[in-house]
Amino acid sequence: MLKKLKEDIEVIFEQDPAARSYFEVMLTYSGLHALWSHRMAHWFYKHKLFFVARLISQVSRFFTGIEIHPGAQIGRRFFIDHGMGIVIGETCEIGDNVTIYQGVTLGGTGKEKGKRHPTIKDNVLIASGAKVLGSITVGANSKIGAGSVVLKDVPENSTVVGIPGQVVIQNGVKIKNLNHGDLPNPVGDRLKAMDEEIQMLRSELEALKGGSTDDNSNL
Repeated sequence: MLKKLKEDIEVIFEQDPAARSYFEVMLTYSGLHALWSHRMAHWFYKHKLFFVARLISQVSRFFTGIEIHPGAQIGRRFFIDHGMGIVIGETCEIGDNVTIYQGVTLGGTGKEKGKRHPTIKDNVLIASGAKVLGSITVGANSKIGAGSVVLKDVPENSTVVGIPGQVVIQNGVKIKNLNHGDLPNPVGDRLKAMDEEIQMLRSELEALKGGSTDDNSNL
């Protein structure tokens, strides 16, 4: 346990250049506080003391803004950077050397039972605001871009961006030429299609009105 606690601090110094001292990190890093609270809550959860486990997690959520269900399994050297708004579900499994940023959700897609949250393999980075939803697997050494919504399995050594998430790089090779200014926008595409359909219906209506006027003038 002491070795894990030490690793939890050391990974912060490796990942965050703003970290200056052990004293500062232990007292001011909310991600570390949330992780340590989770390790305690998870111990009670495994011993079927579910109320105590959930109480600890909710108190931690109140003070840190990070909600980690006590049933979630988290590996070693887990780093939460600027953790406000992070949500990690009950059946989520997180490997070693994983980094996540603020606003990330590792959640479910409905009221299904059993394994309903993601499995995150080793050395994964999940950027700000990304949503990884459902019982899917994010392969080792992969990166999820900021604001992405991932609903399908991600292969190892991949980079995923967009809504829904698409693999754009795999094993160092570009799969798709997708720039930040050219991300998928299904809502915008649907609205554009609806607008085009409305314009077409208006044209047809005007044509019908014109035909009706011509018929009346011949009477």
